[in-house]
Amino acid sequence: MTYAAITGWGKCMPPAVLSNADLATFIETDDEWITSRTGIRERRISHVPVTSLAHVAAARALACAGLDAADLDLIVLGSCSYDEQVPNSASGVQALLGAGNAAAMDVNTACTSFLYGLSTANAMIRTGVVRNAVVIGVEVISPFMDWNNRNVSVLFGDGAAAVVLQAAEEKTGLLAEKLGCYADARHILRVRGMGAAYANRGVPVGITAWDFDGQEIFKRAVHGMTEASQVALGRAGLAIGDIDLVVPHQANLRIIEFVGKRIGAPRERVFLTVERYGNMSAATVPVALVDAIEEGRVKPGARLLTPAFGGGLTFCAHVIQWGERSTPKRECTVDLPPCERSALEMVRAIMAVKAGTQDAAAKLDAPLVA
Repeated sequence: MTYAAITGWGKCMPPAVLSNADLATFIETDDEWITSRTGIRERRISHVPVTSLAHVAAARALACAGLDAADLDLIVLGSCSYDEQVPNSASGVQALLGAGNAAAMDVNTACTSFLYGLSTANAMIRTGVVRNAVVIGVEVISPFMDWNNRNVSVLFGDGAAAVVLQAAEEKTGLLAEKLGCYADARHILRVRGMGAAYANRGVPVGITAWDFDGQEIFKRAVHGMTEASQVALGRAGLAIGDIDLVVPHQANLRIIEFVGKRIGAPRERVFLTVERYGNMSAATVPVALVDAIEEGRVKPGARLLTPAFGGGLTFCAHVIQWGERSTPKRECTVDLPPCERSALEMVRAIMAVKAGTQDAAAKLDAPLVA
């Protein structure tokens, strides 16, 4: 039987840090208000587009696996903040990598996009369609953020990470998963302005208004991540005591704590990055995974659980059997260009562009069908 082993991993974090104190310079908030409600102290703001972050993360994952770009059969890019709708962002990564033999596809299930992409690539390897794949989780949300909305602007950040999957005979990689969606509640987390539905209203791309029902999102997220974790563990024939590390979606510290209690995971076995990165949507789980590996929390042969939820409202959980290697095979020299501005300067520049579009923004208030 063929499995899809995770043989490479890499992340690409923008260097510019936006602190809670920075946010307090333009919205009514402070560090205590943000950290007490979310657990977040800072987040990253990207000076480059999605494809550039994804390219560096993928190149580092390939080097870690000891593969060349020509060895790739498939690139799956999970995101909800693409550089363009057409062509897809995965094809941009293919071009930057020089992976001429690879198919390229985007997956958008919001914050669960990387994990849905992992399921996609895993299935294609296990059925013999491809042998080597890279799966990327990446977001550059900052240009789409409504920076005047305190409920959402304190939560999100930019970043990218990737893993390489390779066909293997050993029982390793993704053992089981549960994917789901609460479509009846899709309206409680909606970014109005990102899509063709708004074009006829004269709304420029990037001008957004966010619908974010925090209390209902909290309830659905906890329920969905808990249910998915229990189902995935059952499908793998495992109990939570068999899991060495839980690497959850890092949307909010309180959500993570509630899910951990519901599934019976000891606090010390739940890996956290929310304080230093915030919610990076599709990039959150893979970045946390790479950090956990780099910090020595993922040992050879470890079993991992990765519950997540996102807009839609999608939810999922994956049970992963780690292989016998947790160190890179090769170093990678690919890096981002230098960042010449601070995170706060970049955010203020985004806000300045949007400041003259109040008439267009008002058109976002009209209701959408579905």
